[in-house]
Amino acid sequence: MMFDFATTSPNNRYKLLTATVVPRPIAWVVTQDAQGGINMAPFSFFNAFSSNPPVLGVSIGGPHTDKDTLANIRATGQFVVCLVPESAVHAMNITAIDLPPEVDEMAEAKLTPVPSSLVKPPRVAESPVAFECETHQLVPLGGNTLVLGTILAAHVQDDCVLDAAKCYVDTPRLGLIGRMHGGGGYARTTDIINVPRIPLADWQARDKG
Repeated sequence: MMFDFATTSPNNRYKLLTATVVPRPIAWVVTQDAQGGINMAPFSFFNAFSSNPPVLGVSIGGPHTDKDTLANIRATGQFVVCLVPESAVHAMNITAIDLPPEVDEMAEAKLTPVPSSLVKPPRVAESPVAFECETHQLVPLGGNTLVLGTILAAHVQDDCVLDAAKCYVDTPRLGLIGRMHGGGGYARTTDIINVPRIPLADWQARDKG
């Protein structure tokens, strides 16, 4: 079945993308307004885009707009991206509720704020990975804004670090989840298929043996 996006409504394009581009990592974004109020919301249009400079991107908007997150990022230029473990999936779901701007989603979800090292918004203790970020670029994409953030620091749960000097992380131990299709679908990241990359020399020699 072919869907011509030129004649497909934005809402239906969204449904097609979220039902097929899976699993998607979840950016659990913590921001702070000019008065110090905390906002926290999850976004699954998210990924890492560069290691040098270290940049990640979160697309905010579309059918599920979180105006507080984007407004705070515009005002302060700082945010923290936490990753979501399965143990915190229900707390994450609470922070997705369209609560009034003055309500602290982190408190509503009974999450534990931890002071960040280099930015004002806190990270959340229940997350095994957190990236402290400052705005690199804001890219308008129609009804969305792609927030590109420069990563200033990464926090990884101690018992998930295999070798700090070599930056080796026990990824399955993080227990992270990814977003699947609509209706509350999520995927675990612990069911792994290991397919080592093939060196060019091995591929070229495959018929010479």
